[in-house]
Amino acid sequence: MTHDTIGVDISKDHLDAYRMSDGASRRFTNDRAGHTALLSWLGASHPRVIYEPTGPYHRTFERRLADAGFALVKVNPRQARRFAEATGKLAKTDRLDAAMLARMGALLELEARPACSPILSDLKDLHMAREALVKDRTAAKNRATTLTLAILKRQNGEQLRQIARQIAAIEAEIMTHIKADPELAHRFAILVSIPGVSTITAFALLIDMPELGLLNNGQAASLAGLAPIARQSGTWTGRAFIRGGRANVRRALYMPALVAIRFNRDLKAKYDQLKTAGKAFKVAITAIMRKMIILANALLRDGRKWAQSVT
Repeated sequence: MTHDTIGVDISKDHLDAYRMSDGASRRFTNDRAGHTALLSWLGASHPRVIYEPTGPYHRTFERRLADAGFALVKVNPRQARRFAEATGKLAKTDRLDAAMLARMGALLELEARPACSPILSDLKDLHMAREALVKDRTAAKNRATTLTLAILKRQNGEQLRQIARQIAAIEAEIMTHIKADPELAHRFAILVSIPGVSTITAFALLIDMPELGLLNNGQAASLAGLAPIARQSGTWTGRAFIRGGRANVRRALYMPALVAIRFNRDLKAKYDQLKTAGKAFKVAITAIMRKMIILANALLRDGRKWAQSVT
């Protein structure tokens, strides 16, 4: 193993690679032949490879390198851009981006993480398709309130029924994938045992936050964007707030949190305590969402289902 770092900028047609140790760079095609040539260029030393996610364009590249045993670091594009700006690099080309990623990985000593399994990649695609359909359904429902012509009302109704069928088909396919994998099926059963966590919420947690069960409490809350960020300078202290993290996970937890403050005795007590202390609704419900993600993380870590605490 070597401590060398490779930055790879991924586009639809090309992979631009930059090696930190000697400044060498090269462009490869983003296809099977190009991936094979890249593996040959990387050599047997297996350096860390730093790259940004690019939707469907990085999936095959990621799987080929993971299967070959490379340490992969997938970085947030916004963080990468801010790193480039902080180092004074304002120009943006594929080659420069590859060099910036290599430099970012080396200087920040970014930690490599396992690539998504093929089944999780398929689940992500299905979940993204479901979210797109949900947005289409919302738009169609909003249009229904303003339509006056009978033909437009009829077509809008047909569209809503078609979307409903498509959503149901995708949800069934997601469930089939989960049941086919014993580990995913076990994790799913744990998540839906938590009061307020529906099948759809469990889908979101399994697919959009696969790290659950491998994190400590602070990491789980931070990754979901539910950890308050302190604001303090000198004698001034501002109001803490949440930011960043995975917004889709927060959205998935909002309705379960509303259910939990009614039917989960422990979380209801926490919510009532916060409201009694004068906290605003948004602050209190965010705290419950944070409690829920920490609870899910703990249950998955311990491999056990939820059980009501005994008083």
